[in-house]
Amino acid sequence: MPEGFPRLPSLNGLRVFEVVTRHLNFRLAAEELGVTQGAVAQQIRGLEAELGLKLFERQPRTLALTEAGRSYVANIRRAFELIAEATEMLKPEPRHLTISVTPTFASRWLIPRLPDFTATHPDIDLRILATDRLSSFQTDAVDIAVRYGRPPFGAGLNTELLFEQVIVAVASPLLLEKLGPPDEDDNLTRYALLHDAHNFWPQFLERAYPGGVTASAKNIRFNQTSLAVDAAVAGQGLALASLFFVQDDIDAGRLARPFATELRVGSDFYLVSPRKPRHPEPTADVRSWLLTAAR
Repeated sequence: MPEGFPRLPSLNGLRVFEVVTRHLNFRLAAEELGVTQGAVAQQIRGLEAELGLKLFERQPRTLALTEAGRSYVANIRRAFELIAEATEMLKPEPRHLTISVTPTFASRWLIPRLPDFTATHPDIDLRILATDRLSSFQTDAVDIAVRYGRPPFGAGLNTELLFEQVIVAVASPLLLEKLGPPDEDDNLTRYALLHDAHNFWPQFLERAYPGGVTASAKNIRFNQTSLAVDAAVAGQGLALASLFFVQDDIDAGRLARPFATELRVGSDFYLVSPRKPRHPEPTADVRSWLLTAAR
């Protein structure tokens, strides 16, 4: 103990004292502390003996604080609050980060990989803003964005290629078995074409069938690629999607590629963040994790 620092009463006794002052009842204080009623009474008796004064008046069904007890507990509470604040300040603050992605990128690629992210970076609270609208780094408080298109995306931004857009056709293996390979005979006419907002089917069919082909008159249109892919997994028809969106489903046998054809449309997926980020360290960590996971 530092020289000149007065001897302190039992800290355990002080803690019990503070709890008892809130309940004014030994039994209720004992329940909060997880000890016996007798242990609480013993701690209070020991503290009073150590201080040389009474802290409580014992009444038939309750306790009442003495004048000394009332004055003492106000200061003891402040002391415990200071200890709690000092302890809290030792713990690292959670690092918050907002990432803006398209709904399809969120559902088909990011969410399945979040367990790996949280295991690698348990101290980062990630907020995922899934929207087709172009988020603003300033007004939406976005730290990192995954943007689809071609750079440049704006002044003062760091841009790195995350995924090349390689469009492939996919369908449920069960549907392919039922209807036959779509690239044989006139089998394509038997399949519904599942469209998304990009509407790549005309370009894809032109590339897959340079001599022309009769496609099915059945078309189902979705505003999200992820919905078209979900419909393909459910055996509703043929969908087009970026290969990296459907690779997990292909590996798991939920989808298959009935065509070798690949379509590149000149727009890719980029990782974009301000050159002067608001939270430099977590931004660098999340960028690094995304690039590693994408590779």
